[in-house]
Amino acid sequence: MLRTPTSELRLEILEVLKDPVAHFPPGRQGDLLEDGVTCEAVAARLGLRREVAATHLGLLADLGLLRTRRVRRAVHYRRDEVRIAEVARMFEKGW
Repeated sequence: MLRTPTSELRLEILEVLKDPVAHFPPGRQGDLLEDGVTCEAVAARLGLRREVAATHLGLLADLGLLRTRRVRRAVHYRRDEVRIAEVARMFEKGW
């Protein structure tokens, strides 16, 4: 399921996306809570190159932990709380 069991960077991405209004400035396109946050915004917030942020966001989206929505030309990412809770329960049960 995960390429590596844990990644501090991926955990940090999930953490900042938990409350996007507190961690990101209002977007020019879309609503932070409803639409999510762009890759560029995540990269800027965490001090990453866009390509690095895109790789981690893509992996989290492929795992189902993030939902994506296209707003104009940009892809926005937001947490899928239901899926995150399911994965957390799997780890609690010992996989």
